[in-house]
Amino acid sequence: MALVPFETTQVLIGGAWRTAAGGETLPLINPNDGSLLAPIARGTAADIDAAVAAAQAALDGGWGRLTAAERGRLLLRISAKVLEQADELARLEALDVGKPLRQGRADAVALARYLEFYGGAADKVHGETIPFAAGYTALTLREPHGVTGHIVPWNYPMQIIGRSVGAALAMGNACVLKPAEEACLTALAFGRIATDCGLPPGALNIVPGLGEEAGAALSAHPGVAHLSFTGSVAVGRLVQAAAARNTIPVTLELGGKSPQIVFADADLDAALPFLVNAGIQNAGQTCSAASRILVERPIFDAVVARMAERYRALRVGPALDDLDVGPLISARQREIVQGYLALARDTGLQVAAQATLPASLPAGGCYVPPTLLSPVAPDARLAQEEIFGPVQVVIPFDGEADAIRIANGTAFGLVAAVWTRDGGRQFRLARALKCGQVFINNYGAGGGIELPFGGVKQSGHGREKGFEALYGFSALKTVAIKHD
Repeated sequence: MALVPFETTQVLIGGAWRTAAGGETLPLINPNDGSLLAPIARGTAADIDAAVAAAQAALDGGWGRLTAAERGRLLLRISAKVLEQADELARLEALDVGKPLRQGRADAVALARYLEFYGGAADKVHGETIPFAAGYTALTLREPHGVTGHIVPWNYPMQIIGRSVGAALAMGNACVLKPAEEACLTALAFGRIATDCGLPPGALNIVPGLGEEAGAALSAHPGVAHLSFTGSVAVGRLVQAAAARNTIPVTLELGGKSPQIVFADADLDAALPFLVNAGIQNAGQTCSAASRILVERPIFDAVVARMAERYRALRVGPALDDLDVGPLISARQREIVQGYLALARDTGLQVAAQATLPASLPAGGCYVPPTLLSPVAPDARLAQEEIFGPVQVVIPFDGEADAIRIANGTAFGLVAAVWTRDGGRQFRLARALKCGQVFINNYGAGGGIELPFGGVKQSGHGREKGFEALYGFSALKTVAIKHD
């Protein structure tokens, strides 16, 4: 079987696959062993121009004339085909991103579920009538923005395509998707599935390429009416600044330094799998990774000991071996994480446990050992900065007020979890924590397709997932009719 069973060096514009305008390609490196996985198209500003024009033509043509129910049926058809091809999509994601095979399959199933949810919701987003002055009927309509731009990162391509592109299409927008140059195989595969299922030409356009070329062109394009970006804080600022010149809305989902807060009355048997797994999933390359574990002092040593036991048992290896942790996405990302581990050593942080890297790992792979650091001061750099690797810090606290102070004491605010049996404390913490999602006695709620997701502070703004995403990918219009 070929590593990649389709042509990878083309862009999708107006329903047709073609060579990028500049004719150049970029190497897609396999993080599992450092080999060349495939060449991909190096899209440029010219390709973005063509993609935006194709999207606008789709809005003015067949795609724009479809009813909400018809759009929904199309998304449901695509969802069924994604499920049918879930195993192959999982394999592509594992090779491309480096995540264990079962995590890749979970992402494929999540993509299908997003499309299913938004397909079913497409004709259920309603306006309202508003009581107003005598002689008037006032109402609101929800309409598509128009052409929407989607800049998708390399860590969860399928999931983020599902939650942004799926919602945008459901609301009748036409999309231009710029996948990450480090990992875009499943984005290209999704484009093929969507066109094969009858998505009208131009409703979805896909232009791979470098962020500073294709991504920058999409962010600044005057024909784009809304942008969705998931990625780093630094690049998010650039995207927002470019969009501001065109005065268009932007949904930003950026970094995180998410805490799990464990009180002395917590059910530790229930908590422990979440404490570790939420930090090392996808080798820690997750915006919502639980990279800080806050533990109430009376049980601090016990929790660290039990987490350390789990760390020492973690198995690291190539994605297709389907172990606990795969490689990082690139040699550059490995260097960044290794730099943080060196900083931990240089500043005297203690390694509570570290997984062992097998000698049999491919020499060119981007592997780092999952590492648990404890105890760590709340203001230490490794407790404040997003590492984006399989590294967790454990921080002691004394009581609710201290836990809240530490949890809120970073520049980020994406996700938090609280582990306690005390019902009053659960609600107090849920209200006090400055973040977009709070989980009580769980972490992540199994993905939560229906649950609005996004951050505050430097974790971004706007919401994806659930009905909130549909509202975000639509513009509200007020109509006041005078009839007397």
